[in-house]
Amino acid sequence: MTEQSKSARIGGAGSGRRRKPPAPRSRRTAILVSGAVAVLVLGGAGLGYVYVKLDGNIKGVDINAQLGNDRPDDVDDGSMDILVLGSDSRAGDNGAYGKDEGGARSDTAMVVHVYEGHKKASVVSMPRDTLIDRPSCTDGRGGTVAGEQRAMFNTAYEAGGPACAVKTVESMSGIRMDHYIEVDFTGFKKLIDELGGVEITTTTAIKDDKSHLDLRPGTHTLDGEQSLGLVRTRKSVGDGSDLGRIQLQQAFMKAFIDQVKDVGVLGDPTKLLGLADAATKAITPDSELDSVKELMGFAKGLSGIGAQNVHMVTLPVEYDPRDLNRVIPLEAQSRQVWTALKNDRPIPASATRDAATGKADGVVR
Repeated sequence: MTEQSKSARIGGAGSGRRRKPPAPRSRRTAILVSGAVAVLVLGGAGLGYVYVKLDGNIKGVDINAQLGNDRPDDVDDGSMDILVLGSDSRAGDNGAYGKDEGGARSDTAMVVHVYEGHKKASVVSMPRDTLIDRPSCTDGRGGTVAGEQRAMFNTAYEAGGPACAVKTVESMSGIRMDHYIEVDFTGFKKLIDELGGVEITTTTAIKDDKSHLDLRPGTHTLDGEQSLGLVRTRKSVGDGSDLGRIQLQQAFMKAFIDQVKDVGVLGDPTKLLGLADAATKAITPDSELDSVKELMGFAKGLSGIGAQNVHMVTLPVEYDPRDLNRVIPLEAQSRQVWTALKNDRPIPASATRDAATGKADGVVR
């Protein structure tokens, strides 16, 4: 099957997996921070009359041109893989969250695998402190970034930008990423505020000075600032590691997915326009979803996925015996995860059974 015939199936009934040929110009797409699939349902709202306004918000990055042909095979099996990054740049409005030290890192990273039929998905969270062998890659300016052994996973983005992050994930997984989506702190906050907040329940108190979060046990509707604080909370939950923070992020994202779908059901055009405007300003996608029309088609192909159909796991890791502030992949278990997704199959429970967890499961529901 040719690349052109594959791309024709994306977004329609029985959506196919893989992408159309690289666009002749640089593009971008719109999505949420860690929840990937969730914001895409905004496209089903029938907002055609504001295409021009929303298209002006969307600016993209041509991952395909930077990566070239040295990538895993583009398999046409009806599934889809998306790398979603939350950037921790402290530039501009994001300066309130720390000092800008000259670069950005992937504060949050998830591989979203949408299964054939687009009715369910698996999400693999990538701990940012994972030590990996980072491959050499090409940055956005055409320069070459040297590879590095025992590099932290989140340095791939810092060293070479989105394309280097994608290449690193493809090197680790052996799976070609169909799409890339990035969101920053400020955009995330505005999107949650447009949504009207996200309702979650905490089973224990969470008080974290660094993320400015102070929640008692119970049910809360978090605004944008509080939501950002929750997905960045680390020291005050579980064992204080990035693994515990990932568990909070996963619980939050399930709540977010369901809430976004509820907004779509209500069909409030003003609400949906505000959400779409915030979403298209918040993100930096790859060059194949840089228009509202493309996003709408993509969204409709994924609109049947709810929180109950999303299986979230963390890449199986253990604490590095040489540096307990870092983690390293459990080789056999990680291979189980990637092999399952590569074959469009569910991730087996055995893949994560003996992995470090962060001990924050159940803190947020």
